[in-house]
Amino acid sequence: MARILLGVTGGIAAYKALDLIRLATAAGHSVRVIQTENSQRFVGAASFAAITGAPVLTSEWERDPARGAFPDQPTPEHDPISHLELVRNADCFVIAPASANTISKLASGAADNLLTSAALAASCPLIVAPAMNHQMWQHAATQANIELLRERSVTIVDPEVGSLASRNEWGSGRLAQPATILSAAEQIVPAGARPWDGRRVLVTAGGTREPIDAVRFVGNRSSGRMGFALAEAAAARGADVTVIAANVDLPRHAQISYIDVGSAAQLEEAAREQFPSCDLLLMAAAVADFTASEPASGKLKKDGRSELELTLSPTTDVLAALSGLRSDGQTLVGFAAEHGPDAVEVGRRKLASKGLDALVINDVSGADIGFESSSNEVTIVTAGGDRHVPKADKLAVANEILDAVDELDRAQARVPG
Repeated sequence: MARILLGVTGGIAAYKALDLIRLATAAGHSVRVIQTENSQRFVGAASFAAITGAPVLTSEWERDPARGAFPDQPTPEHDPISHLELVRNADCFVIAPASANTISKLASGAADNLLTSAALAASCPLIVAPAMNHQMWQHAATQANIELLRERSVTIVDPEVGSLASRNEWGSGRLAQPATILSAAEQIVPAGARPWDGRRVLVTAGGTREPIDAVRFVGNRSSGRMGFALAEAAAARGADVTVIAANVDLPRHAQISYIDVGSAAQLEEAAREQFPSCDLLLMAAAVADFTASEPASGKLKKDGRSELELTLSPTTDVLAALSGLRSDGQTLVGFAAEHGPDAVEVGRRKLASKGLDALVINDVSGADIGFESSSNEVTIVTAGGDRHVPKADKLAVANEILDAVDELDRAQARVPG
């Protein structure tokens, strides 16, 4: 377990620092947070304090109730100088997101707020994860500042290319995924023992595509975000994670294994191969219920047709098939996208009919959750009852689901591995 000091600067990506803390604390790390004043315009200190279990500091003139201690440390009897004591206790200092302004200050050695003063006083490794507008990131001044920090042995977690804060804006400057930032920290400061060490987790993610001809397919709107969030959360807890990804175009975690598939048949084949060696199956992929009976080998053309008949045949219920193959000690969690007021009742019937330990239901009748959204709201159904998880980002929902798995294992006295 490491003590991670997290610096949060102003920018829309500040909300992702919450996800980074969730991953870090789930992995057993102890976290303290320093915020700049501008960052509090995006995420309040109360949110960070709630998930770290420690006070958040903004100013050098502010008294630290914990007196520089991390959540795993006893509070000292004297009042030390906060920015000196925090970095003295930290195993690493991660600044995420790091704005262009803060990066400029770090490069010049400025110490005009608590965060930059702490960085200047830090003898522990410094990790900087930039996030800003594309033009700001590409500007020669920013690039020169980044190179200067690299020369000083600062670890830079490069931003990604993708959609940015402004509407319809695309380019480099997007904050790296929280799991990527945590991985960079753990490469410098080993994680130590974690709660899911030794557990083998198999996750399916995304949506299958069933070919109609050489260029067309029947598919669904699943982005794979929920499955990937589950995989990242499980890896953060120490698990050995494999993801069977059906048509997922999302950033990938260096410590997770991925198997890419296209159709339901390919997913079934990969799942049957991987399932016997896993302790936990999280079946989050949206697997097609039907596939074209006779897909064309070439491209179908109109050729004056007024209509086209497409005959579909049912696919294998992969989850039910795997349930029939389960061995002692395996935990199976299914996912079901339902629609309307009977969603939970339908889920209860599926839980029993498929022989699952838990079924995660999301009601896709709401346009702002589920498919293609970064948020979700689910109900976790088990034989012991239902657990509602209010709307939150998918990583937070993923951690709630994994917490429910822990409760199942304790109730059934299962020991993974």
